[in-house]
Amino acid sequence: MTAPVVFIGLGAIGTPMSQRIAAAGFAVTGVDPFEAARERAAAAGIAAVRSIAEAPAEGTVVVMVATPDQLDALVAEALAAGVVAGRTWIVMSTVGPDAVTRAGAALRQAGAAVVDAPVTGGVARATTGELIIFASGVDAEVASVADVLAPLGTVRTVGGELGQGQAIKVVNQHLCSVHIVAAAEALALGESLGLDKAAVLDLVGGGAAGSWMLADRGPRMLLGTDAPVTSTIGIFVKDSGLVADSAAAVGAEVPVLAAARARYLQAAEAGLERRDDSRVIETYQR
Repeated sequence: MTAPVVFIGLGAIGTPMSQRIAAAGFAVTGVDPFEAARERAAAAGIAAVRSIAEAPAEGTVVVMVATPDQLDALVAEALAAGVVAGRTWIVMSTVGPDAVTRAGAALRQAGAAVVDAPVTGGVARATTGELIIFASGVDAEVASVADVLAPLGTVRTVGGELGQGQAIKVVNQHLCSVHIVAAAEALALGESLGLDKAAVLDLVGGGAAGSWMLADRGPRMLLGTDAPVTSTIGIFVKDSGLVADSAAAVGAEVPVLAAARARYLQAAEAGLERRDDSRVIETYQR
């Protein structure tokens, strides 16, 4: 019998992730409150319902919601519907250590196993199954979902406690937040110096100044406001905020992150929240 998987959150990354799990032989049911997301998933071959209460009450649950509040609401809904116990929940969203610890405690108390497994790699690597997965939790519980995670990418075990995977993702998102803004600032600087941005990207991208974010976002920074969206400004408003909050909780200084976060907030205030995160470059345009 094909093992069931309930996949919650059919966004830009969630949809290709659910497709890869389905292609590996699992019976995937998607869950998303937005009709457009369900229609997009259906077009990709993933049957989807509006809420977890309507999904199969058995099988592994993969969570790719966008925010800590959405995770809290999902857990409350699942508890009310009585569909928590006896199954493993894999929280793959970027929600921060506090949120996954809180959700994990509630799920475990109701009889579930929980794995903390946020991902990095974006839409491109979600599509190809080359995500990096930062997994933490009870060893046996992490091992029990290896077959579900394998189609998505490489699992890097972080530790035995919920929240440790999220903590590594916080560090990851610190660097991603800063690197995108640094790339935008550098390309804008080149233009101010009278250089062509495309030439700047070509000349410096392959040297010591290169970065993954410069190579990935740089080409879209050469485009206009309507550049293809793979990750939004709003996501980095959220993620840089998670980094800032996590740093504040432990008294860590992150002034470079604070400067980058200010740029995402400025971009959001300029109406770019739903645009590609590469459009942070517009905060440098005169």
